[in-house]
Amino acid sequence: MADSQPKPTALIVGVGTGLSASFARELAGAGYALHLTARDTSDLAGFAAETDATLHQLDGTDAEGMADLVANLPGELRVACYNPSARQRGPLIELDPETVRKAVEVTAYGAFLLGQAAARRMLDQPLENGRRGTILFTGASAGVKGFAHSAPFAMGKFAQRGLAQSMARELHPKGIHVVWINIDGGIRNVARPERTEAADNPDSMLNPDAIAREYMHLICQDRSTWSNELTLRPWVETF
Repeated sequence: MADSQPKPTALIVGVGTGLSASFARELAGAGYALHLTARDTSDLAGFAAETDATLHQLDGTDAEGMADLVANLPGELRVACYNPSARQRGPLIELDPETVRKAVEVTAYGAFLLGQAAARRMLDQPLENGRRGTILFTGASAGVKGFAHSAPFAMGKFAQRGLAQSMARELHPKGIHVVWINIDGGIRNVARPERTEAADNPDSMLNPDAIAREYMHLICQDRSTWSNELTLRPWVETF
């Protein structure tokens, strides 16, 4: 007899060929109904077919668009993940203020929009295995320490981390698991030559499939041991 139980819904905001794609495959394999967003979805049709996902074209900083999308997702939203970030590199005195503003909006304001919309949906859902849902934010070491010539990225990631900490303290007691994941190192991406390792330096970059498995572990954590932050780094990374 076919299983008549509806699939739980998972939303990933900001999907590309790297970590988000690996996480989407893990979620699809675990039986989630996937909804994936990107500013440009024109190259994602094949991937959507592979994971049986629904695509949505969305800029993460679009407040009305984010609210409408999350409010109208079918089923019960059990997982929401925010991946986008933006950088502007350069000496502080040479940074363009408007570009800095946009970078912070993508990294921090968009994270707030997803977090707020997802929390609204999840608070109305029944507890399942001790939780109403999981909200994940893909962070970076820039949220722990600011690097020279990278002020906008640090501003965005520090704000994103603070958002996640505040959300966790407010929402964990209500059954919503909130986690900020510090990706402390470069993520390997075979589709981008600049994101691959030298032959003499194996595992010096994070394997996106391995990161995705850690994300799945967070989704399944017992609520008596919920993490609110997780740091992932290659074994050769200095810190």
